[in-house]
Amino acid sequence: MSARIYQPAKSAMTSGEANTRSWVLEFEPAARKPIDPLMGWTGSSDMTSQVRLRFPTREAAIEYAVRHGIPHRIEEPKKRGKTIRPQGYGGNYAHNRRLAWTH
Repeated sequence: MSARIYQPAKSAMTSGEANTRSWVLEFEPAARKPIDPLMGWTGSSDMTSQVRLRFPTREAAIEYAVRHGIPHRIEEPKKRGKTIRPQGYGGNYAHNRRLAWTH
């Protein structure tokens, strides 16, 4: 029963970064989820797959895992490559636009 500690990425459906500041300790599945032959649903008897603990810092998550004897691995967050300058909708029609209008 090992766990992974990671910082969740922002949702692709939003531009906000809510719930991306905290760190998450999540247990890795012990076995594959079996598929019910009649209905096609997936099931599991592994109750630890439902546990997801949130911590304010990486150190707090590591300390919790060490204190409770949980083997863990840490996944470092991937940072954004370039900074994005916020622009309004009117920037699409600016007279000093650098790129050609190709719609």
